Amino acid sequence: MVSRPVDEIVGESSAEAAGGPIDETVDRRRSVTILGSTGSIGTQAIDVITRHPDRFRVEALCAGGSNRDLLAQQAAQLGVPASKVGVGAAEATRLAALGSDVVLNGITGSVGLRPTLAALEAGSTLALANKESLVVGGPLVKAARRRPDQIVPVDSEHSAIAQALRSGRHNPGASEVRRIILTASGGPFRGKARADLVGVTPQQALAHPTWAMGPVVTINSATLMNKGLELIEAHLLFDVAPQDITVVVHPQSVVHSMVEFVDGSTIAQASPPDMRLPIALGLSWPQRLDPVTPPCDWTQATAWTFEPLDESTFPAVRLAREAVAASATHPAVYNAANEQAVAAFLAGRIGFLDIVATVEQVLAEHDGTPATAVSLEAVESAEEWARSRADSLLERA
Repeated sequence: MVSRPVDEIVGESSAEAAGGPIDETVDRRRSVTILGSTGSIGTQAIDVITRHPDRFRVEALCAGGSNRDLLAQQAAQLGVPASKVGVGAAEATRLAALGSDVVLNGITGSVGLRPTLAALEAGSTLALANKESLVVGGPLVKAARRRPDQIVPVDSEHSAIAQALRSGRHNPGASEVRRIILTASGGPFRGKARADLVGVTPQQALAHPTWAMGPVVTINSATLMNKGLELIEAHLLFDVAPQDITVVVHPQSVVHSMVEFVDGSTIAQASPPDMRLPIALGLSWPQRLDPVTPPCDWTQATAWTFEPLDESTFPAVRLAREAVAASATHPAVYNAANEQAVAAFLAGRIGFLDIVATVEQVLAEHDGTPATAVSLEAVESAEEWARSRADSLLERA
């Protein structure tokens, strides 16, 4: 299947616009491949799609394999043939290359890089929830992108930024953007001092006050590593320098991010915390679906607060900036070391503070690869080294 341009998928076709005959047998719904279909992003995407059967049809499904019964149920519910249902990383890459109109990459972790590249090379619009693939292979992903709007972010923060950027000019050499304000909920330990985090348990770290997410993303939110990854993602997606991305803590999670323009205006995107909204926009971009989620209730008194990030207690964002500045492969090392440390923490082998400390140590030891020499092999080699080095440090923690 060849990916169709947006104007052939949504809105009037050329025949409709000209008043000519329309072939009613042609299925004009967007075809969608969902990677990570049994996870949080995937299940919510299916909810959005089944509520809008006139707009989408699911062509392929893939999952990690931890919930094969649910995957089978999804395939039966959506009428996906067995040949387009897969399990594991290799299958995700195969199915991403089918050429669906939209590939939703909801995989967790850097294993999502090869499917991301496959989807872009096939010409599909990539609805990207797998931030790690961009963080790890940023130059490779950008090089594989065939058109400026081929990657549509699904993270709520980056979806908000993409929406806000439409309010001003943001072209190379002619940008009206002064900076991006990336909002963070602060996680379950907002306001805590570093000493308060020594005895934190996995159960406490998994108790996010706002969002319901998978365990890895939830731990990343508690350490603020997630915000570091999002800073790198925003830098790569929107071509904004890391020093021009400010992280602020917004515990209500209603303002999902903001863009400040050179004239002093700030454009914010606000909605109640519900991932179905950025997922829906990722599937239908640049159009909006009606309805998706309830909007803010402006008849009720409410207050939104914004606080500076405590980088002494949560140094992950600082490390992300340093990783971007260091080399093309340091972001991959940042992510890989973190994945190993999070797994060790969830298994009860290390303490909460050991997660970021391990990442910092591994980053400091990495030699790095310049952008001119980066390749998929170089990225995967850096990741492999980082995981091995992190494991060695974690064994002694």
